[in-house]
Amino acid sequence: MRSGKPVLIILIACCTLLLTGCWNRREMNQLAINMGLGIDKDGKGYRITAQVVEPKEVAAKGGGGGNSPVTVYQSYGKTLYEAIARITEESPRRLYLSHLRILVLGESLAKEGVSPVLDFLSRNHEMRTDFYIVVAKESRAEEILKVLTPIEEVPANKLFTSLYESEKAWAPALAITLDRFINDLVKEGRNPVLTAVKIIGKKKASSSKALSMPDPETKIRISGLAVFKKDKLIGWLDEAESKGYVYITNKVYRTVGPMACPQGGQMNMETVRSKTVTTGRVVGGKPEITIEVHNEGNIGEVQCEVDLTKPETIDELERIASARLQEIVNNTLAAAQKKYKCDIFGFGDKIRRSDPKGWNQVKDQWDKLFPQVQVYVKADFQIRRLGTVANSIFKQMKE
Repeated sequence: MRSGKPVLIILIACCTLLLTGCWNRREMNQLAINMGLGIDKDGKGYRITAQVVEPKEVAAKGGGGGNSPVTVYQSYGKTLYEAIARITEESPRRLYLSHLRILVLGESLAKEGVSPVLDFLSRNHEMRTDFYIVVAKESRAEEILKVLTPIEEVPANKLFTSLYESEKAWAPALAITLDRFINDLVKEGRNPVLTAVKIIGKKKASSSKALSMPDPETKIRISGLAVFKKDKLIGWLDEAESKGYVYITNKVYRTVGPMACPQGGQMNMETVRSKTVTTGRVVGGKPEITIEVHNEGNIGEVQCEVDLTKPETIDELERIASARLQEIVNNTLAAAQKKYKCDIFGFGDKIRRSDPKGWNQVKDQWDKLFPQVQVYVKADFQIRRLGTVANSIFKQMKE
């Protein structure tokens, strides 16, 4: 037993050498927590805009201490890494990127190409990949990040939450993370999209007084989708076309949409379940795509005289809703095939998966073939519930 003690002591001493602790730790009071990051093209370099949280203001009781909950720092560099490092010329603390919630790309940068940005983001060891990426429509990224927002004190959190909630309840918006964007960019037979955000009102930096106004002069709003070909922005999808894109790519959780009543007037359908099945193949050297959209929903609002107690009325409404759904999908297909000539739906990837031999025949000419691809669309809408009342107030008043 005595001879074993020296060996045990040596083993314990060796183990302690491996317990190095947090050798590279940085305390919270040494960090500038960056929640929002904007990147703009500026001449031959990049302008970085960092939205940094002011902890004292966010933590203050009664909704803040009266000052802005964030501070915006800016810097310029020939490369992104240089621009990030130069922030310290203005900020007393080094940027901490692990809590990033939103990345805003300026329109001019997106048109020139975002590959350098993606390389920096994916290579940086501090950055997680769960933040959302958006494109500033008709403005620079720095302008978006200088707008203060009510309810959510930190504007970056506002954008993050708006994207998340809109994707779940409305459909034209998509919450796209770094991994998803890069995956769509490098995947064969697919081009990516990003959600667009736009300044409504005056394009100017907000003061802290804006937080106390019931109707601020400057707001940020989600505004459809940005269409990319490879890594370059080539155009925009409007709200209806964006909703069609989300249907085609099977990303609808819930949404609502108006439709015409049989005898005039309007009503609103709520989609509660949606499933899209897309298949592709090559027939006689020509690619073909079949899209089947199956929707289930409820009647959410009725502003016309219609008798919902009759089964034939429900059948007619389902036919109208199915036709409207097919129209939305066809309009989005037309925008992609005729206007932008860009496969943002991943049709090429669908063919590659289901018909590899056929894909090998057409993949080298896919960009030229995509605008002429025959797409067959089948859409159906099934009404599950009428709500808490059967007939509308309009119907009851007439009776």
